[in-house]
Amino acid sequence: MPVESIFPRLEPLLPRVQKPIQYVGGELNSQVRDWDEAEVRWALMYPDAYEVGLPNQGVQILYEILNERAGVLAERTYSVWPDLEAIMREHGIPQFTVDAHRPVAAFDVLGVSFSTELGYTNLLTALDLAGIPLEAADRGEEHPIVLAGGHAAFNPEPIADFLDAAVLGDGEEIALAITEVIREWKGEGRPGGRDELLMRLARSGGVYVPRFFDVTYLPDGRIQRVAPNRPGVPWRVDKHTVMDLDQWPYPKKPLVPLAETVHERFSVEIFRGCTRGCRFCQAGMITRPVRERSITTIGDMVDQGLKESGFQEVGLLSLSSADHSEIGDVAKGLADRYEGTNTSLSLPSTRVDAFNITLANEFSRGGRRSGLTFAPEGGSERMRKVINKMVTEDDLIRTVSTAYENGWRQVKLYFMCGLPTEEDEDVLAIADMAKRVIKAGRDATGRKDIRCTVSIGGFVPKPHTPFQWAAQCDHETVDRRLRALKDALRGDKEYGRAIGLRYHDGQPSIIEGLLSRGDRRVGKIIRAVWEDGGRFDGWSEHFSYARWTACADKALAGEPVDLDWYTLRERDEVEVLPWDHLDAGLDREWLWQDWQDAVDETEVEDCRWTPCYDCGVCPTMGTEIQIGPTGKKLLPLSVV
Repeated sequence: MPVESIFPRLEPLLPRVQKPIQYVGGELNSQVRDWDEAEVRWALMYPDAYEVGLPNQGVQILYEILNERAGVLAERTYSVWPDLEAIMREHGIPQFTVDAHRPVAAFDVLGVSFSTELGYTNLLTALDLAGIPLEAADRGEEHPIVLAGGHAAFNPEPIADFLDAAVLGDGEEIALAITEVIREWKGEGRPGGRDELLMRLARSGGVYVPRFFDVTYLPDGRIQRVAPNRPGVPWRVDKHTVMDLDQWPYPKKPLVPLAETVHERFSVEIFRGCTRGCRFCQAGMITRPVRERSITTIGDMVDQGLKESGFQEVGLLSLSSADHSEIGDVAKGLADRYEGTNTSLSLPSTRVDAFNITLANEFSRGGRRSGLTFAPEGGSERMRKVINKMVTEDDLIRTVSTAYENGWRQVKLYFMCGLPTEEDEDVLAIADMAKRVIKAGRDATGRKDIRCTVSIGGFVPKPHTPFQWAAQCDHETVDRRLRALKDALRGDKEYGRAIGLRYHDGQPSIIEGLLSRGDRRVGKIIRAVWEDGGRFDGWSEHFSYARWTACADKALAGEPVDLDWYTLRERDEVEVLPWDHLDAGLDREWLWQDWQDAVDETEVEDCRWTPCYDCGVCPTMGTEIQIGPTGKKLLPLSVV
């Protein structure tokens, strides 16, 4: 039977909310497929506002791949703002997709992509609005499978009670495999009900089903063990790695937003993975090995994506885009192709040691010369050794001097505060570095209109990194160090006015730390926060530290653990970590040794250009590094 659109009920209410256009759908390249012709139906959710969720690459890629498959339908849903949530509750309107405005509860799968843990309360809002029981144990055969993916899914334990399943790693192949399992189960008449479907998914070792694992605890609160509770479920769940990205050139038809979004450009992922080995970087650790797209595939994707979308900016994305083995040829080839058009090219933040002025000039050839962004991450040389960010201050000064000499006037520097072993002077060193940057710019150009913006984020220890054992810095210390840095910059009469400072206070980082390294007991806190009105915790205007701490105290009252235990405590080598049964391919002993190397301020090279350092990913996952150069060039387009 067709599922009716809720739009006739929703549309008359939209004038009562802010930015109603975000709930209307119908974007260029969106798809509405016939409900009855589909055997498997996915609702894909990014648990944040439309303006953040629509540009998300992961959701766009899966949306296109699933809709290409015969007998499969995929639609999108995003978090609704509190003003619409209240109206939906008042009028009995369920969580809906933006494509055909179908109720999310009618789909077979609700796939949720978590880039950050601060979206967990938004998941509960969506489930509740959809009429799906919050707890997976309370769901019946008529409810969708609630499936988590994205980087935060590498430790889904804090939301294990709310999930039916989770997948680790790249989604392209596993989403299609899950689809076929569901199609087969439905075609057989749904034998064994929901439990049998989940068992079929879990049996492969490629889908994590939390209900099939039991967690036991020691009297002091630490985990004793995590073990399967039924035969046929593997002890460890593996991540998925797509090899040969040239075979997956998505998105081919990027969605063009109706409302303003945080990124309005066509993004091409030029490679996946990173082995630079920054010890704080979860993304770099969990996406290994490096797999490049070839220069010709990149060119084809840009050509098709621009034709299908009309975007005027192309972003070449990866964790360290200037490290692509053919980035010089890619930049020149694309700049040649689109010179004289209104198409511009952009790179995200660039490593100081990978930057060169020729590359920068190619990217600004279209006429837009925006600021350059570099990420030293640590303020002092010592801190950069601890985090394995092998960039010296002299390297940075040489790079920015060259940039200023070649016409740039604005440089942005990104740092973190609260890193392991950090002292006050390490943070104050950021002020000295920023002043040197301004002086270098003035000396290089003879001009006074040189600007430098310092942006600082709070460090959060993440699973599957060498810092997963580290104690998080308390928010009072982080805030005190940031105030001292602010005073050091503002008090400098010669350079202070040329340096902008942007930072977040330390409290949200503590809650992110709780959710990042939490276990299943943290789920009680998340639910209590949500029931108390917690929504959109990634937005400063909605985040409440007082709410989170009060709910944590209440939810953990009968436990031998508290908020500080989860965040400020250093773990030892033998402690069972909540995510130890989830395999990112990294050898645990290698991670521990890298943590010891961090404490000893020992740096480790990149295995792309040096011998293997035995992180374990390639042999464990059956993968290999895939990099060029291919020796090919981009040919001019006959018509642009």
